[in-house]
Amino acid sequence: MSILEKLSLQHNNAGGCSGLNAWCYGEQTLESINPFNKQAIATIRTCNADNYSNIVEQSQQAFKQWREVPAPKRGECIRLIADQLRANKDALGSLVSMEMGKIKAEGDGEVQEMIDMADFAVGLSRMLYGKTMQSEREQHRMFEQWHPLGVVGVITAFNFPVAVWAWNAFIAIVCGNTVIWKPSSKTPLCAIAVQHICNQVMDEMNLPAIFSLFIAQDRYTAHLLVKDSRIPLISFTGSSTTGRQIASTVSDRLGRYLLEMSGNNALIVDETADLKLAIPAIVFGAVGTAGQRCTTTRRVIVHKKIKSRLIKTLQTAYQQIIPGAPLNPATLMGPLIDEKAVQQYEQVIQQLEKESAEIIYGGKVIETMGYCVEPTIVCIDASVSLVQKETFAPILYIIEYETLEQAIAIQNAVPQGLSSAIFSNDIRSSERFLSVSGSDCGIANVNIGTSGAEIGGAFGGEKETGGGREAGSDSWKAYMRRQTCTINRGQDLPLAQGIKFDIKQR
Repeated sequence: MSILEKLSLQHNNAGGCSGLNAWCYGEQTLESINPFNKQAIATIRTCNADNYSNIVEQSQQAFKQWREVPAPKRGECIRLIADQLRANKDALGSLVSMEMGKIKAEGDGEVQEMIDMADFAVGLSRMLYGKTMQSEREQHRMFEQWHPLGVVGVITAFNFPVAVWAWNAFIAIVCGNTVIWKPSSKTPLCAIAVQHICNQVMDEMNLPAIFSLFIAQDRYTAHLLVKDSRIPLISFTGSSTTGRQIASTVSDRLGRYLLEMSGNNALIVDETADLKLAIPAIVFGAVGTAGQRCTTTRRVIVHKKIKSRLIKTLQTAYQQIIPGAPLNPATLMGPLIDEKAVQQYEQVIQQLEKESAEIIYGGKVIETMGYCVEPTIVCIDASVSLVQKETFAPILYIIEYETLEQAIAIQNAVPQGLSSAIFSNDIRSSERFLSVSGSDCGIANVNIGTSGAEIGGAFGGEKETGGGREAGSDSWKAYMRRQTCTINRGQDLPLAQGIKFDIKQR
């Protein structure tokens, strides 16, 4: 049985979107391409403007019902979806691997991340707490409570075709919202497979269309979601360039946005670091998902005393990284997503050569394997302009430093601020890195790498990364509106701040 058959996609992959526990689509078609062999996996039909309008209307109607359901019962819906994800983990993980190109272990890991997020959301459904405040007025009680926003739009990128949706959708749902998902047009089958699972649970629980899928092929249709004033919150994952445009459009209509954008992550290795820990963290951080993670390690800032030893050890480790078929258990790095990604890789390599940077490993496209490229290590000066940019490819920059203050300054001297790490056995250096004058990123780690994040901790970054937070801590508040309430149980009407406003009543 094929992966598509296991996920009930073999005979349904002509469907383009779902918002009604059923399929709707226009006339345009879109091919899902396997980036390793460049072959079409399936053809789907995408949504048009009329389809979109119907989905929003159904989602609005579903919200009016769903918001009245007690939050713990909303959590039960997510629990049942988690059960289905566990049952389909192998098949869905394989589809992620086949359509996106990440290795099988990472594909399965992404589904596990969805399961973990579901477990978190189920617990959260009983912990949507408000606060009681002390009123200055006698016989008054003041408190705050939280209500759902409405229809939440979730726009996801190709590199995590299912997990990032789960970060947003599962929390939004237990908060009482409905969700419309616009996935990347590069990974539509993954989204359709997940929608099938949601449809099954919605049918079993006799629920309205709380989950909807909107697959758009052209920019105009995709932008309908962003500019729609009926969508109070847009959660976007992708490039800073697109994120700025989305923020501007949503702000113009006074909506809310949650942005998780570019990363240019650095890992500092000081002279006391345990390289047995640091090297695996660097290698996975740099080549995991073929360098197409927002948390990918793009810069290693290493103390000059151990630079030579680190480079030699890295070169030996990289010899084990042979790009290959993502579903082969022996493969440690798969392909880039498409031809455009390969071209960007080539352009950066050419620019590095012009800058006289020293390419000490890799640097070539592998013509015989789809969109595969060689993992690359480059010795470079921090002043080179390319260091300031996020290259979505397995290119790792090695930068030398002398003092910790210099290393932190180099790390922070980029427009992005997502993930950061230091490897050190010196507690003073570790604490300095985590201090207010240390890392300026949303994530700061000690003796673990930049790539990957556990469910429970809020995920996101600063500066051009967008400032949003998803997946943990109190990030649920982004999907709700706060309401401050005051109850007067007395016979008088005292005003705040001691204001007197007496009127005579007959």
